[in-house]
Amino acid sequence: MLEQLLIFTRGGLILWTCKELGNALKGSPIDTLIRSCLLEERSGAASYNYDAPGAASYTLKWTFHNELGLVFVAVYQRILHLLYVDELLEMVKREFSEIYDPKRVEYFDFDETFRQLRKEAEARAEELRKVKPMGNDGRKQQVVKKGSGGFDGGNKKNKSDAKEADGDDGKGRKLENGHSNGNHNVVGEGNRGMGLANGKENARSNNGAFDVSKLQKLKSKGVKKTTDTSVVVSKGSKADPKKKVTKKNRVWDDSPKDAKLDFTDPVEENGNENIQVMAADQGESMMDKEEIISSDSEEDEEDEEVGKDSKPDAKKKGWFSSMFQSIAGKANLEKADLEPALKALKDRLMTKNVAEEIAEKLCESVAASLEGKKQASFTRISSTVQAAMEEALVRILTPRRSIDILRDVHAAREQRKPYVVVFVGVNGVGKSTNLAKVAYWLLQHKVSVMMAACDTFRSGAVEQLRTHARRLQIPIFEKGYEKDPAVVAKEAIQEATRNGSDVVLVDTAGRMQDNEPLMRALSKLIYLNNPDLVLFVGEALVGNDAVDQLSKFNQKLADLSTSPNPRLIDGILLTKFDTIDDKVGAALSMVYISGSPVMFVGCGQSYTDLKKLNVKAIIKTLLK
Repeated sequence: MLEQLLIFTRGGLILWTCKELGNALKGSPIDTLIRSCLLEERSGAASYNYDAPGAASYTLKWTFHNELGLVFVAVYQRILHLLYVDELLEMVKREFSEIYDPKRVEYFDFDETFRQLRKEAEARAEELRKVKPMGNDGRKQQVVKKGSGGFDGGNKKNKSDAKEADGDDGKGRKLENGHSNGNHNVVGEGNRGMGLANGKENARSNNGAFDVSKLQKLKSKGVKKTTDTSVVVSKGSKADPKKKVTKKNRVWDDSPKDAKLDFTDPVEENGNENIQVMAADQGESMMDKEEIISSDSEEDEEDEEVGKDSKPDAKKKGWFSSMFQSIAGKANLEKADLEPALKALKDRLMTKNVAEEIAEKLCESVAASLEGKKQASFTRISSTVQAAMEEALVRILTPRRSIDILRDVHAAREQRKPYVVVFVGVNGVGKSTNLAKVAYWLLQHKVSVMMAACDTFRSGAVEQLRTHARRLQIPIFEKGYEKDPAVVAKEAIQEATRNGSDVVLVDTAGRMQDNEPLMRALSKLIYLNNPDLVLFVGEALVGNDAVDQLSKFNQKLADLSTSPNPRLIDGILLTKFDTIDDKVGAALSMVYISGSPVMFVGCGQSYTDLKKLNVKAIIKTLLK
């Protein structure tokens, strides 16, 4: 049964809702849909699953009327699998658009119309349900009957049986049991997977295929050649030890030898390291500097690829008709009109290191927001698509909440407790280095910081963090190696509370997203200490890996947590941003897949090389 059907405007004004249904929805599925899908450009998806607190689970489906700016949403219980919802939404959209008036806010007269539409949709679905099972059951019985006795010795299969059971045209398609139907001349996928484990060949499927004996002969010849060459090399490598002469270094001039460049910290006679204090010498952090973007207005030129893709259409329409269309504007944009521009835009995003899956979903969402919309005069489709994509990227990359850490630190200070930040991520992305950069930035704002060395897994991790702490002259809490990092972090927070430290920066061990024991330890650390901020540290160099890393990190933290409301990643710190040139797509991929904002960007190797993400600069780079 349908739980709810809602019609509202893009601005959020509810125009009509079905009073007959009137079921009290558990949780807030509509709000979650707007927040998670519509505002974050995931509206190209077919449906959205919402798990309410408790046992209820809903499926939401929607459609748009872009010309009128209306959204139609249907909600039903996920277990029901209602087949008529898509058709009902289209019927409701068609009927409601005829009576819609922007000046009206109440549509009580639509109740009777909806009642009739729902009866029609349910009756049509019931008819399909009566017809469909008979055909399906008959087909299933036929497959079982033919598949049970159609093989002779596990290798032979009757051609007619294969055609009837699989329902194909006998061109070598793969059957359900993994065997090929055998009436083709090329080795099929089923035979390819059998691997000839017992050294026996299927005479029917290998008819006309490559002779394996020839391959074995060639292989033996190749092995022989390899062994011969190795003998030659071994013979040639023998040298008479009496004639062996060591090569002397060439001296070009009589100038004195240059001193060896050594940037390691000097060590005193007693063995203590004499580490120079760097806190006052590095200057102002880039976090406090405003990045200036060149405001040179570039002419909106149509992309070359779009022009190539649209050449056949231009030939069909003619010069005059295409010119007239650009002046008068198109009545309603169709999906076929948008496809060339969207394809070019998707390719452009992928060249900027955006994950393919993300680029495709973005283009689908933009197509859903433009389809049926009237094109303005004197505008091209490519310009319309690019403008819509720019608006979508602004909505995605703009943080949905405040990312002012200094304000949160002062709020925690008033409550007399330290502000705890946990740095997590995969191996080798630069967690410890960027933790030191964040510490340096906080020190410049007169915030007392303490480091917690909770990477008790990797050799040298504690020493690395200790070096940063000495350079910055800040305290560090450490317990050595092979300790429980959750307990170390808890004791560090207690120590910071006693000493009056404002911020505790917790360094954790790098771990791959598939390493369940380490992910379980991280989940325990977060659950036990309840930090104020969980920062995922990721490289700006990754493309598709960013999607896998972040999604699996969040999934593992949710699955392995013992809390009913598990704590996930709150923000992203993007490292090595100075090495990617214009390949800035990882920032978009990470924000899109996690919904968390990029709070810091590492752009160098000194303590000052930490800055904020400039959304306008990223979008300009992605779309240029």
